Amino acid sequence: MFAEKLGIDYECKLNEHLSFDDVSLLPSESGVEPYEVDLSTWLTPEHVLAVPIISSPMDRVTEVEMCIALAREGGLGVLHRNCSIEKEVEMVKRVKREEISGIIRDPVTTTPDTPISSVIKLMQEKRVSGLPVVDQSGELVGIITRRDVLAAKPDALVKDEMTPREKLITCVENEILVNGRLMTEKVKEILHSNRIEKLLVLNSEGHLSGLVTFKDILRLEENPYVSRDSEGRLMVGAAISPFDRRRALALDAAGVDVLVVDVAHGLNLNALSSMEKISKEVNAWIIYGNIATREAAEKVISSDIENLAGLRVGLGGGSICLTTHVTGVGVPTLTATALVADAVHESKAKLSVIADGGIRNSGDIVKALGAGASAVMCGYLFAGTDEAPSEKVYIRGVPMKRYRGMASPSAIRERFAADRYARKVKEVPEGVEGVVPYRGSVRAVVRDLVAAIQAGFGYIGAKNIEDLWRKAVFNKRTIVGMHEALPHDVLPETQFPEKYDKSWF
Repeated sequence: MFAEKLGIDYECKLNEHLSFDDVSLLPSESGVEPYEVDLSTWLTPEHVLAVPIISSPMDRVTEVEMCIALAREGGLGVLHRNCSIEKEVEMVKRVKREEISGIIRDPVTTTPDTPISSVIKLMQEKRVSGLPVVDQSGELVGIITRRDVLAAKPDALVKDEMTPREKLITCVENEILVNGRLMTEKVKEILHSNRIEKLLVLNSEGHLSGLVTFKDILRLEENPYVSRDSEGRLMVGAAISPFDRRRALALDAAGVDVLVVDVAHGLNLNALSSMEKISKEVNAWIIYGNIATREAAEKVISSDIENLAGLRVGLGGGSICLTTHVTGVGVPTLTATALVADAVHESKAKLSVIADGGIRNSGDIVKALGAGASAVMCGYLFAGTDEAPSEKVYIRGVPMKRYRGMASPSAIRERFAADRYARKVKEVPEGVEGVVPYRGSVRAVVRDLVAAIQAGFGYIGAKNIEDLWRKAVFNKRTIVGMHEALPHDVLPETQFPEKYDKSWF
């Protein structure tokens, strides 16, 4: 089905394997507007992503901040494994602890006997407009706001200026939370009907549990597509070596949602056999990879890996990957995706197909999805964001961020990739290191990508990803066609030369 779209004949010994730039998608009759497109996708039988975008488990791409930011936008972050087991476990726990219910946990508080001068200073330092007042036992006794302190004497005490508890509107936590999710409409009604901006939340013992503000509710409603687990916490994935049982068990115990097998050659029978054993000891869903052929997909599908949820597809296509150049082995990600997707669909296995490597823009994402991918995994697109853990550097005044492959010389020297590229077997680097353009926040990058992807679906007339699988028609391009698809025959005003020659155009 999908390989046929790219002109691949399984009987042929020398097929033409195509990459993203080799093809474009043909437009079709469409009654679908971009804003109507649903990009949600099943990652596992229990987890749906609103946005089919996953970050790559690389040490200069994905740590806690990336996972939190992507999950808030409906995607998924996969933590890298180039660290101690303890550090990766702690990163999983930090993501799971991140508060997304809309309730501010452990808000800044004050006590009844605190001077007003100290309260004013605390408000300025913490940039808050109000402080709950609690006694020594943690019980709520009132609230003091910026309005209360404006005309108060600096040496006055909080208890003299605060609004006492008996005059406050409060609620018990279980009245406004369902499965960890805030009942925003109910809270908005409480705030509006009582003409207040802050609602104090108590636990069953009457102690302060948190604070809800109108601003936080609006922020929560702005993006309702947060990737959550069954308990309402942020979803997170974590990379493991197929040979690292201790790491897999520790991450599973920490509550990771998905274990992503991180091995260069997933068809290695030793790796597959080891993962079959490990899978029987964990509860988390497993995404296995990397693989790049129909044969590999069939082998993994028929294996004894339990909780298998998806296949990670790609070999040699990444922007920082030298595998194909060094070893001569590789398959363009677009072609590999089609080959693996065919095996998955023909087997009727309920597995996601994740295209990993070589994805540089939104157009590549649409093509990958059209070739049978359920989602894409990106390193390059996120390496330049604020949330990527690498440092920002300036080259000739231009902001950049450092980026490297997990088989680059520095990664090998530091033994960051000891399992995936074992030194005893592979002494030659299969990756590079460098810098990528600074891109700003993950939120901005993801929202731009989503808007562009939806536009692509609109051109094809596809309402969702499964619809795209049916309707996508690929058109092979020449070198001239690739050039024509990009801006050409113009010069940016800022780079226009002093002397003009019309022959340039």
